Amino acid sequence: MSTATSATSATRSRRGDGPYILCDNLVRIFSAEGVEVVALQGLDLTVEKGELVALVGASGSGKSTLLAILSGLDTPSAGVVRVAGRDLLTLSARDRLHYRRRTVGFLHQQAAANLLPYLSAQENVELPMSLARVPRSERATRAAETLEVLGVADCAARRAHEMSGGQQQRVALGVALANRPGVLLADEPTGELDSRSSDEVFAAIRRANDTFGTTVLVVTHDAQVSEQVARTVGIRDGRTSSEVRRRTAVDEHGNEGLVAEEFAVLDRAGRLQLPRQFTAALELRDRVRLDLETDHIGVWPAGRREEDQG
Repeated sequence: MSTATSATSATRSRRGDGPYILCDNLVRIFSAEGVEVVALQGLDLTVEKGELVALVGASGSGKSTLLAILSGLDTPSAGVVRVAGRDLLTLSARDRLHYRRRTVGFLHQQAAANLLPYLSAQENVELPMSLARVPRSERATRAAETLEVLGVADCAARRAHEMSGGQQQRVALGVALANRPGVLLADEPTGELDSRSSDEVFAAIRRANDTFGTTVLVVTHDAQVSEQVARTVGIRDGRTSSEVRRRTAVDEHGNEGLVAEEFAVLDRAGRLQLPRQFTAALELRDRVRLDLETDHIGVWPAGRREEDQG
């Protein structure tokens, strides 16, 4: 994002009418045994209220670090991060606990991380409400509604070992949504499921997004998931590198179809990451030449111009 756009987004977020999730020049550096590892290198990201966005990237690209920061479990080394109008860098320990219980829900890859095996599905969904001090009279009704929306109302009295993997994950989703958080963070929620169960879980996430208005950021390697959302953001080397936007369009014959457009992301410093297949095909490395044209910028191998002139 440009500097002007970034500053405007930050101001709007403070007023409460900006992006629901705002990451501006986010940096996270880990130090272990005297070695520093830069997990995030100036990452920019905005997600609007009610959006369902997929986040993709290779292992080590910074996806898990970003989720840990957004969930309130970690803090960045530098930059700005705001969620639902809250500045996560300035939260007190008490406010951070309240944020994790009320504002954000987290769905893990393994359902067991969200479920207690000795409780029924209904009791598991009611537990976060109890911790958040939701009135007892509301808990059972809300839990039943949640399980109904997620398609597992028939599992209310069952414990985890009495449910299939897909059912367990949908109940785990119910636990994450129990306190009606504004944001759901899902870390590879379909990673350990077969294709049918994966479809059921993602359909449940969609229903939660539609029914509760929950803003969803889902990390996934599953192409079937990432291709079903209107917006997929790619992370590479600790920065947002690309974005795919999908929309419905009508062709000249009146047929309706899905159109996907891929963009490179230009950050606030004017940097962008060229796709590796592009740089490899043209043998771009170390240095390149830039030409400003009336409607685009040309990128050339460093030695190309000399070769052409020779």
